[in-house]
Amino acid sequence: MNNEKKITGIMFYYFFVCKRKLWYFSNGIQMESENENVILGKLLDENSYKKSKKHIMINETINIDFIEDWEIIHEIKKSPAIEESSIWQIKYYIYYLKKHGIKGLKGLLDYPLLKKRVNVELTEEDEIEIEKILLEIEIIVESEKVPDKIKSKICKKCAYYELCYV
Repeated sequence: MNNEKKITGIMFYYFFVCKRKLWYFSNGIQMESENENVILGKLLDENSYKKSKKHIMINETINIDFIEDWEIIHEIKKSPAIEESSIWQIKYYIYYLKKHGIKGLKGLLDYPLLKKRVNVELTEEDEIEIEKILLEIEIIVESEKVPDKIKSKICKKCAYYELCYV
C-alpha cells in the first residue's frame, strides 16, 4: 500500500457501498453534511452510548465510534441496510490497529434503535482480502474516470444521488 495515500475507514466503507461514491468523496466532492440520512445517523451516534469516549481518531486515518476496554471496537449504525460494508469497515479498523501493534481486538456492529449487535472478527483470509481491497481503493481514487453508477435501491437515499441521477 502506498504510504503517502491514507485510506480512511470511510473510504473503506464506501468501497463496499459504491465505488462512485468512494471516488467522489476521495476526490474532494463531499456532500454528506447536508444529507438528511447522514444528519440522522449523526444524531443517533451522539445520543447512543453517552458514557463511552467516542470518535477515537487514529493517525487521521480511522475514526472509531468507540472502543470498549481496548478490546472491542464498536461501530454504530442506524440500520442494517448496508451491513456487509459496516462489517468490513470494522475488520479494516481491527486490521489497521493490528498493523500498528494492537492485537487481539474484536468488533461489534451496534444498531441501538433495533437493540441488535453483530460480532465481527478478523481472520487471516480477511487480512489477505483487505490488502487486495486497499490496492483496489488506490486504483479507484487515483483514476481520472468516475466509476459507473451502481443502480441500487440505496441510491435514492445517498448524499450523491443528484450527481448521479439528476
